[in-house]
Amino acid sequence: MTKIDYESEYDNRARVPEHRRIFAQWERDAAAYRAGITDARRLTMSYGNTARQTIDIFLAECGPDAPLAVFIHGGWWRSFQPALFSHMAAGLNARGISVAVPGYDLCPQVGIADIIAQMRAALLLLWRTYAKRMLVYGHSAGGHLTAAMMATDWPALAPGTPADLVPAGYAISGVFDLLPLTQVSMNADFRLDPAGAKAVSPLYWPAPRGFALDAVMGALESGEFLRQSRAIADAWGKAGVATRYEEVTGTNHFTVIGPLADPNSAMVARLVALTARLG
Repeated sequence: MTKIDYESEYDNRARVPEHRRIFAQWERDAAAYRAGITDARRLTMSYGNTARQTIDIFLAECGPDAPLAVFIHGGWWRSFQPALFSHMAAGLNARGISVAVPGYDLCPQVGIADIIAQMRAALLLLWRTYAKRMLVYGHSAGGHLTAAMMATDWPALAPGTPADLVPAGYAISGVFDLLPLTQVSMNADFRLDPAGAKAVSPLYWPAPRGFALDAVMGALESGEFLRQSRAIADAWGKAGVATRYEEVTGTNHFTVIGPLADPNSAMVARLVALTARLG
């Protein structure tokens, strides 16, 4: 059996040489979207005591009755900020769904377990503020965090919180088994040993039976990224989660999220369909 080169498989920037151009376009698109939203529809909330523990909220025009979705950004838990992804709310906002975009502290200043805890705190604040169940969608590290939010025991964490606070998730290019990351150079920032990696891997957690998870990735992504999404879809599907696996033709790890900004895209249509589970 050929040994897997995990360093290459998980180095998305090396696999996509034009990544800097893509990131620059994200920045322009995000700024343009913020500029086009009225102040009444843009809010910022703080959920913790550091500068990155904030939530940008983009309210749908239909008002307080709009469903609520949460987009969690990627960057290997160690880069980027919410302002780079404001336009990821555009598609759903146009379809009458409000979107929250939380930030979080980054590795190596904190660990991945800390980031999971921060995302839980962000969602609890959203629940206390809006009393709405949420659809969570996220990219890359945000895909991992999407699954983690679905599999959280919310009543144990905060009594009175519904067990189905996150009944549906849409994880794009996620990593759900972090054991391979103990063998890549980025682990200097993650500081994971095998036990720690398994502890923060949703693949090994009790599956949220009765919920729905889409595992989506670019068809041009590495074999390991394809494997990661197949693994969570298969494992959680067998455990009673309504899972769906999809490869988006012609897209790589970074271009795969482009359709989120288009209200007429198939990706946004699928997210709208998943909001039916919010009740």
